[in-house]
Amino acid sequence: MQDLKITLIQSDLYWEEIDSNLSSFEEKIWQIGENTDVIVLPEMFTTGFTMNASRMAEHMNMRTFKWMRQIADQTGALILGSYIVTVHDRFYNRLIWMEPGGNYKTYDKRHLFRMAVEHKTYAPGESLLVSSWKGWRICPLICYDLRFPVWSRNTFNVATKRLNYDLLIYVANWPTARIDAWDALLKARSIENLSYTLGVNRVGVDGNGIEYNGHSSLYSPKGELMFISEGIESIKTIELNAHSLEAFRDKFPAYLDADDFSIELGEFEEDYLSGLS
Repeated sequence: MQDLKITLIQSDLYWEEIDSNLSSFEEKIWQIGENTDVIVLPEMFTTGFTMNASRMAEHMNMRTFKWMRQIADQTGALILGSYIVTVHDRFYNRLIWMEPGGNYKTYDKRHLFRMAVEHKTYAPGESLLVSSWKGWRICPLICYDLRFPVWSRNTFNVATKRLNYDLLIYVANWPTARIDAWDALLKARSIENLSYTLGVNRVGVDGNGIEYNGHSSLYSPKGELMFISEGIESIKTIELNAHSLEAFRDKFPAYLDADDFSIELGEFEEDYLSGLS
């Protein structure tokens, strides 16, 4: 592993205006002003956190997908962000992992925010995404996933003799009203998983009148706050130190005492999937 440069973009969003958001993020990406390895955009970065999936959803390989591929090719960076995708008459809050050259992966949000009836609009994800980029193992998740530590638990891989991931990323539309939980949980995830943990949130007010104040932040594997941006649009590039990560894990291998566990489908997911069959 070498050091990794990661750029977060904390932005206001145009409500349900895909073209406006794509243009806005393109301008912000060209403002980065230096080489970077990873660019992270917020949750539902093309629309804001809307339940109007039937009107806003895109098929795979269409407008936003092609835009992400173009940006990845032009910057040479891995691009991460979620938007609304439709597949076989189902809607997903889907994160796209887009590499230069067009290689991509997807992660569908597993924990759907029932307080906004997200669980009645979108289908839940069934699998975790952990993949490699520039020698780093990265696990990207989405917003409400942050409240469920079992889903993100970093486990020791006996075959590779290393933890499954080195960097945990959450993209979000996390409102001001619950920002204290966001701060506390990001720190907790970094400590319990001995991993760098990055949260990328939005700012502004959405079409439902919900306020967001950002707090996009990065925590070290020790739980130290390395960066935070409050209340304003911001573009920040931070270098993650590979040696510091490995040295801390060697010195404090708490993962060797972790409990074994397995994950099963919840009752809602079983009912949802059986209703689609």
